[in-house]
Amino acid sequence: MTHVSPVAQRLRITFGKSGPLKYTSSLDVAKIWERVLRRAGLPILYTRGFNTRPRIQLAMPLPLGITSDCEILDIALRKTIDLQTEVLAQDLLQVAPAGLSIHRIQDIDLRESTMQSRITSAEYLVSFLDAVNPGLLDQRIDDLLERKTIVVERIRKRKRSVMDLRPLIIDLRVDRNSNLIAHLSVGDRGNLRPDQLIEQMGLSEYHHTVHRFNLHMLPD
Repeated sequence: MTHVSPVAQRLRITFGKSGPLKYTSSLDVAKIWERVLRRAGLPILYTRGFNTRPRIQLAMPLPLGITSDCEILDIALRKTIDLQTEVLAQDLLQVAPAGLSIHRIQDIDLRESTMQSRITSAEYLVSFLDAVNPGLLDQRIDDLLERKTIVVERIRKRKRSVMDLRPLIIDLRVDRNSNLIAHLSVGDRGNLRPDQLIEQMGLSEYHHTVHRFNLHMLPD
């Protein structure tokens, strides 16, 4: 017997998250997208069984309090649609909450692997609201990158774990506007959050905002 996939079409949406949405968890963002897609009339494919769920998947969770313009959502449809990206984007935004923006909509191959399995790292822009001397930033970057190991201990659910954060820091630099640009590992190979980096740099006392602007991935 030949297996026929129930997925008729796959869409990939690159979107942004800003304003009040930056305090919304990834689970709630997925629920928001389900409502938006349903209200826009898209034929979303649902899982089978007693507790059905939409076949949608966020590529990489975004920590709370961080804005982004490079988030990725994969959607499985039970019927094909005539994809007119500008029209579809407008339809989705009309029923979307404030803070949700759409940058790109793609029709992707049914056999393409999930984004979650391919993403390896992310780039963040850290803007300091308190004045920070650029020379201090450069010094803190040099001090951190010169360390061979950055070992931290965590206790979760009464279990102790030790992790070396140094391999998770791919690059750090200061841009022309004195912002910190951090290229950090995410995903299955290890995940380093910007707040953990800021803590290791001894800069937690400075008020700052964080924006994720790029996701790096392996080729399919």
